Amino acid sequence: MTTQVIVLNGGSSAGKSSIVRHLQAVLPQPWLAFGVDSLIEAMPASMQASDEGIEFASDGGVAVGPEFVALQAAWMEGIAAMVRAGARVVIDDVFLGGGASQQRWQRVFGGLDVLWVGVKCDSAVAAERESARGDRITGMAALQAEVVHEGVVYDVVVDTTETESLVCAKIIADHVRQSGERFRSSH
Repeated sequence: MTTQVIVLNGGSSAGKSSIVRHLQAVLPQPWLAFGVDSLIEAMPASMQASDEGIEFASDGGVAVGPEFVALQAAWMEGIAAMVRAGARVVIDDVFLGGGASQQRWQRVFGGLDVLWVGVKCDSAVAAERESARGDRITGMAALQAEVVHEGVVYDVVVDTTETESLVCAKIIADHVRQSGERFRSSH
């Protein structure tokens, strides 16, 4: 089987979204991109700042409630259905639950060929990016830099601290190509 899904996990401001855009440009086939940020944007405003939905604390902490978890589960199932229908998909996520978050994706992607990618970035560098962006709560990048990787198993790890997002995308694309070559040579 060749890679059908690429899941990028990393903290806020680690560079995942930039890598996704470059991946879409360097991969030979079309890939759809979905991210947790767009899921949050798609939710009604009443879901934000709600203990049932998602809350962003002033220190950058993030807490999710049962309504958020239910909608996220439906979103994940929908993405898996698109992949099973033939779409190639890149996911940009933040595993706030570390390994438990990966296990939720593994359940919905059962039977699919997934490339798990860790996107790391030094917390101080991510915090600088966060400040420059101006659209994130200060502290989010530093709080998430390490915790999102706890207990997560990756096929590929890239570090955007000093490596450009295009170079990271090419490293990931090489793994996707190698997966396809191994599949073709075994059949």
